[in-house]
Amino acid sequence: MDAAEAPPPPPSPAATTTASNVAADRRRLPLPEWQRCLSAVGRFADEKVGRIARDDPRRVAHSFKVGLALTLVSVLYYVTPLFNGFGGSAMWAVLTVVIVMEFTVGATLSKGVNRALATLVASSLAIGAHKGASLVVSSENTESILLIVFIFFVASAATFSRFIPEIKARYDYGVGIFILTFSLVAVSSYRVEELMPLALQRTSTIFVGVAICLCTTVLVFPVWAGDDLHKLAVGNLDKLADFLEGMETECFGENARSGNLEGKDFHDAYMSILSSKDKEDSLCTLAKWEPINRKFGFRYPWSQYQTLGTLCRQCASTMEALASYVAILRKYQYPEANPQLYMKVQKTCSQMSMYSARTLRELSSAVRSMTTPSAMNKDLSAAMKSANGCRNELLQDSALLQLSDMVTQINEITESVNNLARLARFKNPEKARNDVVINVRSQ
Repeated sequence: MDAAEAPPPPPSPAATTTASNVAADRRRLPLPEWQRCLSAVGRFADEKVGRIARDDPRRVAHSFKVGLALTLVSVLYYVTPLFNGFGGSAMWAVLTVVIVMEFTVGATLSKGVNRALATLVASSLAIGAHKGASLVVSSENTESILLIVFIFFVASAATFSRFIPEIKARYDYGVGIFILTFSLVAVSSYRVEELMPLALQRTSTIFVGVAICLCTTVLVFPVWAGDDLHKLAVGNLDKLADFLEGMETECFGENARSGNLEGKDFHDAYMSILSSKDKEDSLCTLAKWEPINRKFGFRYPWSQYQTLGTLCRQCASTMEALASYVAILRKYQYPEANPQLYMKVQKTCSQMSMYSARTLRELSSAVRSMTTPSAMNKDLSAAMKSANGCRNELLQDSALLQLSDMVTQINEITESVNNLARLARFKNPEKARNDVVINVRSQ
């Protein structure tokens, strides 16, 4: 083989070491600014945006629904015949979609109806005030003074009505739109000669915007506030049961390990019940605007969910005090001072927790399936029997008496669920099973 065809000699160890050092130095060099920005955007998209979308995929659907509604309403502005028909008021439809479109059907329907009716009533009243002022007086200056008086009294009366709880809960947004529309139309009537066509154009475009919002939110992946309220009630009952099951395992059971409940999943989960009132009240108000939800029907007793939620929060408050006291009970009192009494209390509390948790599970299942709970709840009877025994043993310990008081609160929750089942006309479980058998056999 010729010398020209000989293979090149292998790199020396020194050259290899030098090349690796250069590569390491390049990795240690600071990244360019655009790469750091791109990396930060990627982390933000994964940690924030991705997490929000994964927590509730309905948020992604709602975002596309808003985009669809705005696209549909923009046709009024871009198509010349439609724009000429609505005049320069076409932009009010776009504004209406941006303001009215909400996450749930109830919220969209609430805002839409409030905005449409408030605009209609305020425009009619303002036009009537203008016509009445022009008929009563002939001077323009006197007419302007009379219009100012009308604005003062109407705005004052409407603002005061917003302090009425019933109006504030359901019609606060509509009253605000009423004041705004009446003032704008009444003031414009003094300078605009053709007031009626202008008012009709704006009112009609607002109605079109509301109609597009309602069609989009109802027909495209609807999100019902009533469903969310129903699931919230079921979730609260499950969380109470989770806590009692955790108490039975961690503190009162045969294999009890520790009285410290901090950091436990069942302890942290039930704490959300204490802060659920605002969400519950909001969902209840919005659910009353959803008579078109066939799952629950017309005039569904939504207020009963608030009663049930109040009882669940009272029970959760008792559990919070109980969780704090359990550690003191295990560490400083009965185990060493009176082991026999402690074992008896531990057994009684374990039974109470177990039977109470079973009762709550049954109630949760009944509400979830919308079936009537069993009239004879053996678990609740057993829990109340254990509670009476606990009272007899702990007459001198007022702190531990909250264990038996919690069973009384669970009994009140049971009565509330029974009232909900009666008012909402839940199905009889036996009838529901027969319906399933008939359907299966018919196939």
